[in-house]
Amino acid sequence: MENEKRTCLYDKHVALGAQMSPFGGFVMPIQYKGIVEEHNAVRHGCGVFDVSHMGEVSVTGADAEKFVNHIFTNDVTAGPVGKCFYGMMLNPDGGVVDDLLVYKRDDDDFFLVINASNIEKDVAWIRSCADGYDVMVDNMSDCLGELAVQGPAAEEVMTGVLGLDCARLSFYTFMTLDIDGESVIVSRTGYTGEDGFEIYASPGMVNHMWDKLIESGKVEPCGLGCRDTLRFEVGLPLYGNELGDDISPLEAGLGIFVKLDKDEFIGKDAVMKLKEDGLRRKLVGIELLDRAIPRHGYEVLNVDGEPVGVVTTGYHAISVDKSVALALVDVAYSAIDTPLEVRIRRKTFPAKVVKKKFFKKSYKN
Repeated sequence: MENEKRTCLYDKHVALGAQMSPFGGFVMPIQYKGIVEEHNAVRHGCGVFDVSHMGEVSVTGADAEKFVNHIFTNDVTAGPVGKCFYGMMLNPDGGVVDDLLVYKRDDDDFFLVINASNIEKDVAWIRSCADGYDVMVDNMSDCLGELAVQGPAAEEVMTGVLGLDCARLSFYTFMTLDIDGESVIVSRTGYTGEDGFEIYASPGMVNHMWDKLIESGKVEPCGLGCRDTLRFEVGLPLYGNELGDDISPLEAGLGIFVKLDKDEFIGKDAVMKLKEDGLRRKLVGIELLDRAIPRHGYEVLNVDGEPVGVVTTGYHAISVDKSVALALVDVAYSAIDTPLEVRIRRKTFPAKVVKKKFFKKSYKN
């Protein structure tokens, strides 16, 4: 872990006895008391995650809206200032450079939140696309920390512990606050399937808020282990698993975030062609008819033992007590209830195709 970066909360995690491990180029807390306990804290109460490893990029200038729409699959002209947008940046072949959130601060001011493992690649790619546009691209990743406060009690905690009036935020909106002379962004998106908030602020402010949350006793510190089990149960993708340079958003079932009625965006022609030609593979949910646990990279077979796909993420899901997986499979085997098998080491286990969302989301409308 010598060459891995540390977030501004690293010492706090160590002091709490967190299990630390490399992730996305950073040394991150994987768990504190345990993945199951932390997972359930978010499902039933409130948990806080250090997600300061995520990258942040500011795009400003007279052509900012036009430029962001050029590199982003969603349509940032379709919402007001204060709106968050989920979508992807695509390469010309239609593969995913990264999935990200875009915050519309003004028509000439956008805030992009990108994945930790892709920061350098994404920033270089964004800048390479900026020729001919009157924009400034600023990598703010080293200047900001981020907390995610998640769970059905999140609003109560944000208000009662941190004194932040978040009730006025609807799902996928944000506000910018002045706190002790600092500009702080607070949004309501979430990556757990539960109500939740994100706080972007200076490292000092993030440390201060973390301390208040932990000292309150109303919030469970949570690691990236349960962050993955939580997002997986509600069918949310992880870049490098369900999305990648060689995986189209259409194959991942994310076509709703690809606005083909826009005039243009990078990768649009490739996506249009794929849609016209028809998908050859598709992301599906799979339930094992056994308690064996499927893992990323495990082979999916048809009932004749022929390879037809691969597991992208798999767990014994905590909230539903079932062994389930997300998998990319040949489209001929993607219908609900299609019988399949999963190879786990030297054995194969019977399975069937099910809906990708294994647990019902509980976001605030």
